[in-house]
Amino acid sequence: MHHLDNPLQPLAGAAFATPVAGAVRCVQALGCELGEGLLWSVREQALYWVDILACHLHRWDPASGALQRWTFAEEISALAERAQAPGLIVTLRRGFALFDPATDAVPRYLHQPEPERLGNRFNDGKCDAQGRFWAGSMDFACEAPTGALYRYDPDGRCTRHDDGFAVTNGPTWSGTGQGTAMYFNATIEGNTYRYDSDPATGTVSNKTLWKHWLPEDGLPDGMTTDAQGRVWIAHWGGWCVTCHDPVTAAELGRVTLPVSQVTTCAFGGADLRTLFITSARVGLTPEQLAAEPLAGALFAVDTDSLGLPAHPFGG
Repeated sequence: MHHLDNPLQPLAGAAFATPVAGAVRCVQALGCELGEGLLWSVREQALYWVDILACHLHRWDPASGALQRWTFAEEISALAERAQAPGLIVTLRRGFALFDPATDAVPRYLHQPEPERLGNRFNDGKCDAQGRFWAGSMDFACEAPTGALYRYDPDGRCTRHDDGFAVTNGPTWSGTGQGTAMYFNATIEGNTYRYDSDPATGTVSNKTLWKHWLPEDGLPDGMTTDAQGRVWIAHWGGWCVTCHDPVTAAELGRVTLPVSQVTTCAFGGADLRTLFITSARVGLTPEQLAAEPLAGALFAVDTDSLGLPAHPFGG
């Protein structure tokens, strides 16, 4: 049963294959200011994502084509389904909250871990396999190293695990034959870090620089992991999503987009083989917007790569 306990663990000595992807298609041309927060709901067979700066939550049902939108009084940046109840756990500007799209008029805050950091907001995040929600904060101006990495547990405990980031993105996890690793992006510095992750205790250690990105790569943004353990990373300013060996960080494949500010990616669809990708239009000049008419759109590409169901929050 070990393989069920840790579905990310590849066979010893397994080589990481080059993924195959089809044509990129635009599935929702909404022109998001800052599209982010992708979540494929297996139980609803629907896709959620956010426009952080417009304070919007979107839901799209591919089967019916139905598109819904909720507008909040502050930024919403990341989300996960709840395992023990309907609805979602989300990060808002100041921290963690609950929101049930079917019944709630407004989100209900659970915890605000850094009230003294007035220039910050929360950004990316997702749950680990044990149902703990990991999320990072960042400087709203994307300059000061005031962002931190938090773990919010179903029992309400919140732990700060790392600090000193201007902009945070991720995390994602992979089994590498050396135990479980967690990956986390210091976006402005162009660094992706790897931590040893202890699933039993929810702690991370042995932080190392997994990859430093060159200027022509753009900046590392949101990311996900497939069932083989390969790490997929969206590139802000880089016009692409890349796929990497989780151990060596070697690039295995690349999906090129018709927009420059690629923000995050997640597997979904009925067979979990469709890679959904968000983008942004914030900060682009009129000339750039004319050259990127789909900036801010939601894209999809069919792949031969099996994704993993998004882990729900344990509360």
